[in-house]
Amino acid sequence: MTNHIKAILWKQLKDTIKNKNIFIQFIMFPCLTILMENAIHIENMPEHFFTNLFAIMYTGMAPLTSATAIIAEEKEKNTLCVLQLCNVKAFEYLIGNAIYIISICMIGSFVMGLTGGYAGTALLKFMLIMFLGHCCSFLLGAAIGVMSKNQMTATSIGVPVMMILSFLPMLSTFNETIKKFSKFIFSEQLYILVNNLTENISTETGFILSCNFVLIIVFFLITYKNVSLES
Repeated sequence: MTNHIKAILWKQLKDTIKNKNIFIQFIMFPCLTILMENAIHIENMPEHFFTNLFAIMYTGMAPLTSATAIIAEEKEKNTLCVLQLCNVKAFEYLIGNAIYIISICMIGSFVMGLTGGYAGTALLKFMLIMFLGHCCSFLLGAAIGVMSKNQMTATSIGVPVMMILSFLPMLSTFNETIKKFSKFIFSEQLYILVNNLTENISTETGFILSCNFVLIIVFFLITYKNVSLES
């Protein structure tokens, strides 16, 4: 099992050098955070405003789009079928890609946390929230990639999902109706957490995040299992 995971991880690391579109996903929001936090200063602006806003957008966008693109491409080129024929299990494939994508995203998250002025316990909590978001987003992106016939289909499904995860938390701050629905999505709950680092996680937030995580991983396992070896 370990060898399979290492092989998948090494393969994705080498492909990053070739695929600039994937690499941009990892660095775009950290760079925007550095720029906005240092260039814009508005009176009465909430503390860590740009960091918190871009952080949740980062969790909803980078892991999802990267996982979707990588897996859809491998499926289109029949690489995924070859891995299955080589007895690479869904769990091994999932872990290999997860380590690669989430690790890089966590580096970007750390840069964002430092840029926002987080330190000590606050930085640790910030990183934990980001980790939870990256995991959920990655799993959802992986499921979309696996269920898609090709990269074009994956993009047509992934982009709307990415937009919902990334922008609903921001929109919910201005619209109560949107907030009533968005609270059931993990990105909204993470946005609440990142803006209230000094408070303990509520039962509602914990329950919603747990349900989101379980549903997404079950969705991935079902879609991976149903991939046709003839496709």
